Amino acid sequence: MSDNTLIIHHARLTNREGLWQITIKNGLFISIQPQSDSIVSGLDAQGGLVIPPFVEPHIHLDTTQTAGQPAWNQSGTLFEGIERWAERKAQLTHADVKERAVKTLKWQIANGIQHVRTHIDVSDPTLIALKAMLEVKQEIAPWVDLQIVAFPQEGILSYPNGEALLEEAVKLGADVIGAIPHFEFTREYGVESLHKIFALAKKYDRLIDVHCDEIDDEQSRFVETVAALAHKESIGKKVTASHTTAMHSYNGAYTSRLFRLLKMSEINFVANPLVNIHLQGRFDTYPKRRGVTRVKEMLEAGINVCFGHDDVFDPWYPLGTANMLQVLHMGLHVCQLMGYQQINQGLDLITYNSAKTLHLQKYGIEEGNPANLVILAAENGFDAVRRQTPVRYSIRHGKVIAETKLAETTIHLSKSESVNFN
Repeated sequence: MSDNTLIIHHARLTNREGLWQITIKNGLFISIQPQSDSIVSGLDAQGGLVIPPFVEPHIHLDTTQTAGQPAWNQSGTLFEGIERWAERKAQLTHADVKERAVKTLKWQIANGIQHVRTHIDVSDPTLIALKAMLEVKQEIAPWVDLQIVAFPQEGILSYPNGEALLEEAVKLGADVIGAIPHFEFTREYGVESLHKIFALAKKYDRLIDVHCDEIDDEQSRFVETVAALAHKESIGKKVTASHTTAMHSYNGAYTSRLFRLLKMSEINFVANPLVNIHLQGRFDTYPKRRGVTRVKEMLEAGINVCFGHDDVFDPWYPLGTANMLQVLHMGLHVCQLMGYQQINQGLDLITYNSAKTLHLQKYGIEEGNPANLVILAAENGFDAVRRQTPVRYSIRHGKVIAETKLAETTIHLSKSESVNFN
């Protein structure tokens, strides 16, 4: 076996029976065949599940690792989080942003993530975070594909020179254009902001990812404008509506009409279960709404939807280790996707569906594709979710970039015995 060739033995694949042998050469998958009896040197998957790398479709790497700085979000609301971040943002330096972002990116790499879309706050005349993250994007490229969203955290029309700052961010190199219509001063501002970003995306040929209706107000319905504009321009596959937590509170009659448009538009959706279940419902007494968008119904309607983190250890979410299986575990619970097949297919919500949202090309375990994959210590998706199994290996372009040694647990009762939760 040459330095440019890697053979993976005894691998399990989703939707395929038995064990498989995967041959990688010059960074590409060149052969995926049933396991042969003759074994040459290579990497033994030991019956582990081989899947494409995890995809993080929504995270804020400029805010990560800042929880409690300068103060904790005591109310647990989105709006106090924005206030706390505004205080911390005043202390930003170029080096500070890079150091924190790279720390979390290393956590992501360790957890098998190789594709990341990060929203970067551009409600800042200096654009300091954006400039730092553009450097990080280049430096981390051998290990992670990083998409940068120009995110107007404090609004486009409601923040001084917000529109000009957004366009400047795009000129500097942002890959995706964001908006936050529900945070604009008025509904009219919100709608106008969406028209502006669609025009900007057309001008610069960019993707769109909107923080949309992240509020418990059932009257927040900007997603219909996003979908209508995407349908009009025939660019739905390049458009994402993130959060849409207000949809949790829409009445059935409106939702039925809305879903027709969503399906026609072909836009993508990102739910962020860990953060949505934490931030939403804060103004309810009882019963408290879950505040997560209608993931189950979207899947049933054939609408592309995926799961993201949103935040890791910052003013909006005080926990997190950048582990996508934790996100999936929470999402399956709160969206009531707990049937066997729903759980077994759940990995799609953090792999293939997310890749579609990011508009990734040549993603997946297929001959001719780049040899990017992770090996989970699991037999199938159900097993991976139930036991929250670690990523044994993360492989990028045929090279191992992360590996985890499996833990061993022994109990000492009348005799000592190992426990592996199988």
